[in-house]
Amino acid sequence: MSQDLSGKVAAVTGAASGIGLECARAMLGAGATVVLVDRAEDRLAALCAELGPKAHPLRVDLTDGASVDTMMPRILETAGRLDIFHANAGAYVGGPVIEGDPDQWDRMLNLNVNAAFRSIRAVLPHMAERGSGDVVVTSSVAGLVPVVWEPVYTASKFAIQAFVHTLRRQVIPHGIRVGAVAPGPVVTPLIDDWPAAKLEEARASNSLMDAKEVADAVLFMLTRPPGVVIRDLVILPQGVDL
Repeated sequence: MSQDLSGKVAAVTGAASGIGLECARAMLGAGATVVLVDRAEDRLAALCAELGPKAHPLRVDLTDGASVDTMMPRILETAGRLDIFHANAGAYVGGPVIEGDPDQWDRMLNLNVNAAFRSIRAVLPHMAERGSGDVVVTSSVAGLVPVVWEPVYTASKFAIQAFVHTLRRQVIPHGIRVGAVAPGPVVTPLIDDWPAAKLEEARASNSLMDAKEVADAVLFMLTRPPGVVIRDLVILPQGVDL
């Protein structure tokens, strides 16, 4: 089946790096106009200059409700409509709870959970009015299988999975598809704080994958026939045994 998004307008959050950037690249390559949403304004501008005229930067602080409220009107001002919304932005905190920093947890939970919910809510009325739309959420295999090393991060992704499964059923009458891509460990800035020994072990055991692999999975989800939804797509490095 063709993976063609020609004529579609997409917006991707957390698009200045990692999975978000690779997904934006993939959508652009499939013919879509893409609004790259992030708070890293200078990096967004440089990336969009590199990516070409169909890539548009949009600075939004997803942890600030007032900033999120400006997102959808500015997308419409830039591109006229929105067909695809990829709620990708997220943060990572791992490690033992007994040694954890609750303030770091709060910041992560605000981005991984609250910001995802709020940003998706912002785009739904437009999609419902048009009677169509795709919402893809970057979840994690940690939202399906509890990962001992990262209990608070795991909890945030379990929340995402619950939201995806319930929201999907709510918006079926509006012609909106909702699904989650749930990757295992990916080489992105989110794992920069992994202990060196853990990172070395993961590389040696083929337990990490590139963000492009996730982007290919997202493109597959978005290009299914209109009557088909990929509710959950789990993608793992070969060396991950779950």
